[in-house]
Parts: sequence; C-alpha cells; structure tokens
Amino acid sequence: MHVTIAEAEKIVEAARDKALAIGTQMCIAVVDSGGNLVAFGRMDGAQLASISISEHKARTAATFRRPTRVFEDGIQRSDYKYILSLDGVIASRGGIPLVEDGKLIGAIGCSGAAGSQDEAACKVGAATINK
Repeated sequence: MHVTIAEAEKIVEAARDKALAIGTQMCIAVVDSGGNLVAFGRMDGAQLASISISEHKARTAATFRRPTRVFEDGIQRSDYKYILSLDGVIASRGGIPLVEDGKLIGAIGCSGAAGSQDEAACKVGAATINK
C-alpha cells in the first residue's frame, strides 16, 4: 500500500495551512512507503535548502518507520552518537510516518522553520491519514 496522490496533496495542504497559521514558510514533502516522492510544496519565501531537507526527513521517517524526532532525541538526550553513522538518517524533527489501517503507506517531511514548527506542521498533515 502506498499513499495516493490525492491523499498526498491533502497532506501537503493541511501542513501548509498549519505553517501559515504559525507564520512561517516551509517546504513539505510526501513520500510513499519506499521513500519515493509523491507530492511536494514549497511555500513562497521558503529557503532553498529546505527542499532537499524536507524530502530527506520524509524518506528517513518512511525508511525507519518512526518520526525523525526519535533520532534527534537519541543524539541530544541519550548521547547515542552511533545514530550519526546510520545511512539515510536525518536527526532533526519534522519527519512523520503515514500509517493507514496499521500499515506504513508513506511519510511527510517539513523543513524551513524551527524543528518544533516543522514537527507541528507534519503532525497536522499526518493527521489526515493517521487516525
């Protein structure tokens, strides 16, 4: 099972609306369960570096089937430096897996603001699927 284009576009829209509500600009990427890009949005004024970062966060969340915050916390709170050696990991908040009927169907990644804001937008986007 993979996230559909229709679902992915709704996810991007919900995350974008949250970013607008908190007064920031970001890039939002939705990938399928294999980490392949399905939908993407770059808000006006979002930094260019956030294009690839949002995709990386989404791919990491899909590949490892967990929020990217887990990796950030592992490094910052638990001093698990080995996480930095894992291929494909980005240890920054803002990547959330998408789960439908208990199955991973993709992930969302947001970048462009503070980690807490990226994560907040991702959670709103993911909530359109993760029920």
